[in-house]
Amino acid sequence: MGEMQTLPDYPRGITFEQVWAALMEDRERQKEAARRQEETDRQIKEAQKETDRQIKEIGKRFGDFTNRFGEVVEYMVAPNLQEKFYDLGFDFQEVSTNHKINNNKNNIHFQVDVFLQNGDTAMLVEIKTKLTINDINEHIIRLEKMRMFADLRGDKRVFLGAVAGVIVEPDEREYALSNGFYLVEPSGETFNIIPPPNKPKEW
Repeated sequence: MGEMQTLPDYPRGITFEQVWAALMEDRERQKEAARRQEETDRQIKEAQKETDRQIKEIGKRFGDFTNRFGEVVEYMVAPNLQEKFYDLGFDFQEVSTNHKINNNKNNIHFQVDVFLQNGDTAMLVEIKTKLTINDINEHIIRLEKMRMFADLRGDKRVFLGAVAGVIVEPDEREYALSNGFYLVEPSGETFNIIPPPNKPKEW
């Protein structure tokens, strides 16, 4: 005789039908859990897409903000530069912002953030949110162009340079001053102008 098949030993009072029903219920729970997981995954993907979109938007807005912030700094600094330079011995009677020079005949084109001038001297000021070495080098070129343009017109005035930054690292600070520029940097609720240690460079 073959072995007798042993039936599962269910706890007393529980029938096969009840166990089967419990298994089916558990299977449905697992299916529901799987459906919920799929829905959660879908929501996570959607949320990730939205997050990516928001990050791009923030990046764009931050870029706009940086540009606008630079403009705001420019308009905050410009009106006070005249007074600050007066304390350093410069009597600039005229101040203009976004001063543009376009000389097509001699191919001389540049823009000055703040241009202070009188009959003898003019100061070209470049304003940046974060001042870089490249900004300083570009300002040197700007002053060289200013000298060329002035010579073509018989303008014998002395041209000086200044750079301003909300953020100025030590290397940039030293580089600007060593190149004969005045340095404009924040100080508490206002700003200071630091003269170069040696004679300011004249163009």
